[in-house]
Amino acid sequence: MISTIKSKLLKAIKNKRINVFFLFLLMSFSVLILLKLSNTYVNTITFQINKVNVPEAHVVFDDHQKTLRVGLKAQGFNMLKYYFKKPKINIDFSHNITKTDSFYIWNKNTAFLDVISQFNKSVEVVNINPDTLYFKYDINAIKKVPIKINAKINYAIGYDILESFELSPDSIKIIGPKVLVSAIDFIETDTLKLQDVKENIITTVLLKLPENQTELEFSSKQTHVVATVTKFTEGKLKIPVTIINVPENINLKYYPKKITVSYYTSLSNYKSITASDFEIVCDFSEVSKNQTFLIPRLTKQPEVLRHVKINHDQIEYIITE
Repeated sequence: MISTIKSKLLKAIKNKRINVFFLFLLMSFSVLILLKLSNTYVNTITFQINKVNVPEAHVVFDDHQKTLRVGLKAQGFNMLKYYFKKPKINIDFSHNITKTDSFYIWNKNTAFLDVISQFNKSVEVVNINPDTLYFKYDINAIKKVPIKINAKINYAIGYDILESFELSPDSIKIIGPKVLVSAIDFIETDTLKLQDVKENIITTVLLKLPENQTELEFSSKQTHVVATVTKFTEGKLKIPVTIINVPENINLKYYPKKITVSYYTSLSNYKSITASDFEIVCDFSEVSKNQTFLIPRLTKQPEVLRHVKINHDQIEYIITE
């Protein structure tokens, strides 16, 4: 029993000594770091470019390769922040910059004070490289283009969309370099996929905007889609056939006098559809020699119908004296 207690006491003392050792080691390391950070260093830091005050009429093409390498003299404490994240430096396009027909030209000799002003007084700017940066620009163009919906919708049996999709907005404005804007005639949506639809469609769909075109601005990134879905049914009517362009000296007999037209329509429109809404015409002037039939064509039909079909491809005829 006594030996067990003695063993535990010795182990505790040993662990305490180890903890004290590591505590002193940590304190020594911290003091060393503080001493190092209090020293003055000269380091070259690479800064990414942040363009500010670019005139609205112009667009400056992004070039991620453009950077400024700035030599800085400062204590280690003041250098630390540049190593924990990618630092950026502002280039002001409203002053201390030269503009040509195609380029903005930044020069360190004219913009040196602009660079210095972005650092606190404890940091000294030793040098800047390169001494000149060229930024290609273009005139901003504005173009309004329609939005086209991509839809893959399977409706429940007996249901269909009543009219076309309503988009809000139905078009968007594109702002950017003329050479890029002029190449875009419309913007498509992501594919709207729905199954077994029998209720009205109300949803939002993202637009397929051009990728990797950071110079372009778009007035919207999505569109609101609305469509009325209702019950549909098939209808059939017998429509009289009219023959046109028959010479006065020819007596013509033809059969059938009426042919059936089948169509697909909403229940709400079904009762309002009548035979007078249709017109089927055969043009005798289109008959070739030895041809014994006429071709019926549907020349009039209601706009609200779908899948309209004539159930006869030919009208037989004979010429009598």
